Amino acid sequence: MVGPVVVLNAALILLTLLTMAGYAYLDAPEYDMNPTKWAAISFFIPLFGFFAYIFERDERKPDPDNDREDMFVDGPFKVHKSRADDVSWVSDPDEGSGGDTETGDENQS
Repeated sequence: MVGPVVVLNAALILLTLLTMAGYAYLDAPEYDMNPTKWAAISFFIPLFGFFAYIFERDERKPDPDNDREDMFVDGPFKVHKSRADDVSWVSDPDEGSGGDTETGDENQS
């Protein structure tokens, strides 16, 4: 016969797994993540699955210091500021205008 302590421990473990899976299921859509997938991972891979969800979620948080519009310079293509030196049509990567600064050759590729 199974003792009440074993049943209580099993119920507590199951409740903990359901709580972690429920949290992942309800929280995942806020970060554009698949809620069913992360709830299943959190439930079937105890602790590690839930912490994997937490770490993945933190990677998807927007960084207020890096505004997406400020990361790119304008021009015919969106060029990241760190690579603006490599293209000929961006004159000053910090200026952000980029624009139509040509080097003189109209058909340059």
